[in-house]
Amino acid sequence: MSDRSVSRPPALTFPDRHIGPDPAERAAMLETVGYASTADLMTAALPADILTAPDAPAPLRLPEPVGEAEVLAELRALAARNRLLVSMIGQGYYGTVTPPVIRRNILENPAWYTAYTPYQPEISQGRLEALLNFQTMVADLTGLPIAGASLLDEATAAAEAMTLARRVDKGKRSVFVVDADVFGHTLAVLRTRAEPLGIDLVVADLSAGLPDVDAFGVLVQYPAASGQVRDLRPVVDAAHERGALVVVAADLLALTVLRSPGEFGADVAVGSTQRFGVPMGFGGPHAAYMAVRDGLQRQLPGRLVGVSVDAAGKPAYRLALQTREQHIRREKATSNICTAQVLLAVMAGMYAVYHGPHGLRAIAERVHRRTAELAAGLRKLGVEVLTDAFFDTLRVRVPSQAAAVVRAARDLGINLFFADEDTVGVSCDETTTSEHVAAVLRAFGATTPPQTGDVPSALPEGLRRDVDYLTHPVFHTYRSETAMLRYLRRLADRDLALDRTMIPLGSCTMKLNATAEMEAITWPEFAELHPFAPLDQAEGLVQIVRDLETWLAEITGYDAVSLQPNAGSQGEFAGLLAIRGYHRSRGEEQRDICLIPSSAHGTNAASAVMAGMRVSVVACDSGGNIDLADLRAKIDAAGDRLAALMVTYPSTHGVYEETIAEVCRLVHEAGGQVYVDGANLNALVGWAKPGKFGADVSHLNLHKTFCIPHGGGGPGVGPVAVRAHLAPFLPNHPAHTEAGPHTSAGPVAAAPFGSASILPISWAYIRLMGEQGLRAATEQAVLAANYVARRLAPYYPVLYAGRNGLVAHECIIDLRGLQKRTGISNEDVAKRLIDYGFHAPTMSFPVPGTLMIEPTESEDLAELDRFIDAMIAIRGEIDRVAEGSYDRADNPLKNAPHTAEEVTADEWKHAYSRSEAAYPVPSLRASKYWAPVGRIDQAYGDRNLVCACPPPEAFAQ
Repeated sequence: MSDRSVSRPPALTFPDRHIGPDPAERAAMLETVGYASTADLMTAALPADILTAPDAPAPLRLPEPVGEAEVLAELRALAARNRLLVSMIGQGYYGTVTPPVIRRNILENPAWYTAYTPYQPEISQGRLEALLNFQTMVADLTGLPIAGASLLDEATAAAEAMTLARRVDKGKRSVFVVDADVFGHTLAVLRTRAEPLGIDLVVADLSAGLPDVDAFGVLVQYPAASGQVRDLRPVVDAAHERGALVVVAADLLALTVLRSPGEFGADVAVGSTQRFGVPMGFGGPHAAYMAVRDGLQRQLPGRLVGVSVDAAGKPAYRLALQTREQHIRREKATSNICTAQVLLAVMAGMYAVYHGPHGLRAIAERVHRRTAELAAGLRKLGVEVLTDAFFDTLRVRVPSQAAAVVRAARDLGINLFFADEDTVGVSCDETTTSEHVAAVLRAFGATTPPQTGDVPSALPEGLRRDVDYLTHPVFHTYRSETAMLRYLRRLADRDLALDRTMIPLGSCTMKLNATAEMEAITWPEFAELHPFAPLDQAEGLVQIVRDLETWLAEITGYDAVSLQPNAGSQGEFAGLLAIRGYHRSRGEEQRDICLIPSSAHGTNAASAVMAGMRVSVVACDSGGNIDLADLRAKIDAAGDRLAALMVTYPSTHGVYEETIAEVCRLVHEAGGQVYVDGANLNALVGWAKPGKFGADVSHLNLHKTFCIPHGGGGPGVGPVAVRAHLAPFLPNHPAHTEAGPHTSAGPVAAAPFGSASILPISWAYIRLMGEQGLRAATEQAVLAANYVARRLAPYYPVLYAGRNGLVAHECIIDLRGLQKRTGISNEDVAKRLIDYGFHAPTMSFPVPGTLMIEPTESEDLAELDRFIDAMIAIRGEIDRVAEGSYDRADNPLKNAPHTAEEVTADEWKHAYSRSEAAYPVPSLRASKYWAPVGRIDQAYGDRNLVCACPPPEAFAQ
């Protein structure tokens, strides 16, 4: 054997795995674009005055990167620093058992967690059915007919209900009454949201009746935060007599044994579905819910799944009333919600599918029995139990001894709720055992557990539920694991997610969500922590929070970061509140005008209004850039009322605007602050820092730039990053003083650190990539977008470009001229792409009649070329329409997508062939995704609104 060394390529690092093209593919792409290196491309594309140093990338002081095995070992060490005690804190967060079939096949399954929001419903039928299950579950349990497809958390859902009630009142009244016995964090979020909108919160003990105020709405907790179960009818009747809407924050598990809010006449119900199989996760993510009475469905914030029909008249699911409030009303909106917690809602809905109504009731009855046993034991000890009628929570009076009891329980491995110096709260849940009950009794002084025998129910007889729920067959069919496994697989097969194909959505950054980044989120040390547990029990997860705050500040050039906002929309709101707080601290309360470019995402305007600002729209020029003349005019018109400018950079049009530094200077000279929307930060990381080129605050999208997967429309994390002068106004939280400054306007989310359990994903991404890897990802994202734009330019006009004819990380192709000549719209192209096996690019945003394409750094050259070839082939089909060889009305584009049932039917009605419909390129014969339904009639679904599971007979044909 020869002893000569064999030349081997170097071992691949994690950045090599994350970034799709290899060096040879990158070289080929650079040749197409016309640059020698990605660094040359970046310096040609980026304005010189935003670079940290001339012609040089921004240095990032980050730890040296490690490999996947090492990062998992580091996360294991961090997890080991957490102390996992039994949680009996309650307050809206409870221990639960995630059925393993749901954990493995949904939470840990990329077919579910890499899917995008179902804006293209034909390729989203699986997750839409799962969300319809969720809506049906919520509607049945709350006794209200219309439920949305989830909200961010219970506290923000309560705030959304408050503003919904005010919309219905048309702003005539300003008072909102809140029962004193609500969760403290819910009240804190309500206060944060109410003050900028001029809503006066009146907190009152509603067990004594409504206060004498003219209110537009009332909120009551059921069961109450103290655990007390009360008859809500007197409050509801009194509120309705005064013309006020009633919002009930209700525990869904309790509603399996207690009368529903709908039976009391409530108008709105909100709450969390966390205890339906979703781990506490130190605060999230969890799917909140909102359900409303008939007549309020068009006021619902967020997403609503409905039933419509496809081109063949078959039932099909889609998002109903799809143009959400902030897109319709923009600066007149009072909600900026544009997402949902889809992945968690799917889990919660499937928990109900798996257990069925009888299983859920059995769980609830077991929880209540444990609580009743605990109450009986405490009374035998001579301890005063303040809660007479309860479901799962007790308040126990121990004068001046509450802290000692909580410490004693902690020594026995259990966390209790410290209500005040004299009062302890105890909550039981699905995981509570008789041993836990005995340990709690020992903490209260029992030397041996008292014998309680059979204990009576503490549910008031007149409030017990006697109405059937979850009667639809879906909640009775999948009892065995085999049946459930196959149901989940069948639904996943109906969808098109990132595990099958690239998803070239502009502004949404559908990049790799690496398995190593995902692995830690289900570890018990992270997943099973209560958000109000003492921080010394969460040292590992708090360290992840602090590391991410430091790293994100370094990457963005800001001085401080809060990870509390649990969506980009909430990050926007938090950033604008910081600006508002800063102006007020300087005695400039009059500064209330927010300038927003006409191209901005609708959430920007809605967030500004929520933060107490008035919106002034700045025009864009023909190149899609901010019109500087109009900006100067709007600044002059605002005068000393100018509060802020909100601008996305790179722009919403996918361009590095040359004038961004000048824009920032003009706003600052007028006394305003600059908010740079961080949605497109992935085109800057490692090259430019918003906090250094003129911005004062940004929100970031960890579910875009930093690899938290979209999950079919959630979860997300939208941290807010600020310069030092705004840091005193970042969110705080009543449960943990370490969560934020005391000078804050308050919390914007229910949990102190937001959706903490998914932060290890972004922590791992940064730790794996390091400075060089993050910079390389940015460079490849920009290269990929310019490669796509250059190759498609001969076939479709690229609408906007910046310096040297380059785009940033995304490009917009314009189909308006083609539509005028041929009748083929951007929607027709989007639906035809399904036949080619692709998710469509972003349709009609930010410009109607266009498609916005973002290829990301994670797609290799073969996949990019496959998409480009599909778009070129579609252009050929459009040309055939133009020249008359395809009929203008009956052609593969107008009839797309084509289902397997349609192309295999005995009758074929079209002039083009079946093979043209189904296999427009030869590679599809080897691997083909079939849309489960044809093109869906959106208008039919809105005219005939059905937002719960249809009967099986609907699918009989």
